This record gives sequence, C-alpha cells and structure tokens, in this order.
Amino acid sequence: MSAAEHSSSHLTRIAAPEGVCPGGGYSHVVWGTGRFVTVSGQCALDEKGEVVGEGDPAAQARQVFENLRRCLAAAGAGFEDVVKLTYYVTDVAHLPAVRAARDEVIAADRLPASTAVQVAALFRPELLLEVEAFAILPSAT
Repeated sequence: MSAAEHSSSHLTRIAAPEGVCPGGGYSHVVWGTGRFVTVSGQCALDEKGEVVGEGDPAAQARQVFENLRRCLAAAGAGFEDVVKLTYYVTDVAHLPAVRAARDEVIAADRLPASTAVQVAALFRPELLLEVEAFAILPSAT
C-alpha cells in the first residue's frame, strides 16, 4: 500500500491515484464493503428548526457537522465510516470554515471523497451551507 493509500477494516482510501493531481483535503477514491448509509443534506438548524449562527459560516459549519454526527449515529455509523461528503455553499469563501469544522471531526488520514458546489441559494436565505454524507458500515457478522 502506498503512502497515498490508507485502509481500515472495511474501507480503503486513495488520496491521489497515479497520474492524478493530489486533492487538497480529500481522497480521490474511497471504497469498501458493507452496509451503505445515506444522510440527507444537513443545514445549520437546531432540533427546533431554528438557524444556528446566522451570518457566521464557522458556527453554521459546526452545527452542520453536529447534525451529520447525530444522523450517522442513528444508523450506527460515525465519521470514520464516511466515504463521500458533498458541500453546497452559497459562497466558496465559506469553504475554509467548513474544512475547519470537518477537520475537528474527521482525521486527516481518513478524509472522504468530496465535492464542493457553490449554489445561488438554499431553502432558507439565512442558511450558508448544506452538507450530505455517504457512509459504509462493516457488514454484520
């Protein structure tokens, strides 16, 4: 296994396949075997549906990752099982805050594949970002 590759018991990550420019803060390829978990896009809403951190991308990102953590936990998963994150941001200038929140919960050697897209708006104007996740859990034995 090369230095660009990391494997856990059920997931393998390749930061940069041969001939592909290394990504900044994500793995180009992640695969595994087991049970597939999909988490709908999460926004910076608390359990009452109130926006957390209006106008503050860092506060919103932390709330989004907390919501993702709770959703993953409901499926018996954690961030170590995440294979793909898709970020929807209203301004790409928010990405450093999103990455900082991600780095608080996902180890640098377990980064998932990722896509970031700037969008014109989300379903509520005060929301700055939405993140969806895909995870793979080990097969039940």
